[in-house]
Amino acid sequence: MSRWSPKPAPDDPDGLILFDGACVFCSRWVRFVIARDRARRFTLVPIQSVRGRELAGRFGIDPDVPETNAVVLGGRIFFKSDAALTVLGALPSTRPMAILKFAPRAPRDFAYDLVARNRYRIFGRTEACMVPSAEDRARFLG
Repeated sequence: MSRWSPKPAPDDPDGLILFDGACVFCSRWVRFVIARDRARRFTLVPIQSVRGRELAGRFGIDPDVPETNAVVLGGRIFFKSDAALTVLGALPSTRPMAILKFAPRAPRDFAYDLVARNRYRIFGRTEACMVPSAEDRARFLG
């Protein structure tokens, strides 16, 4: 079993998304999720926040050099491509993309890692986490 295989997370809030708040690509991902999550199912936590650092450490993610995002859904925590596809599968407008979870994890995570390793160089990095709108602020834990 891979270090990044889904694991039980019964004590963590359902719908929690842990993301790299300094990553421009990751911040776009968060805005993408917010725009499509009409049911407001997901709560967002930047890894750089106090709560995010604590969660990252508990989940085995280095908060100073995060290799993955994470999502807790249905009492389990998902990482890398599993996390992204789990979120996409939970959003009505992108639900059909969840079929990609049937593809083997190794090639999916290889593609995920390729983007993750180059995300700052390709998309950029910010010195501060994104600031949510007043309407979305309640969806962020920090």
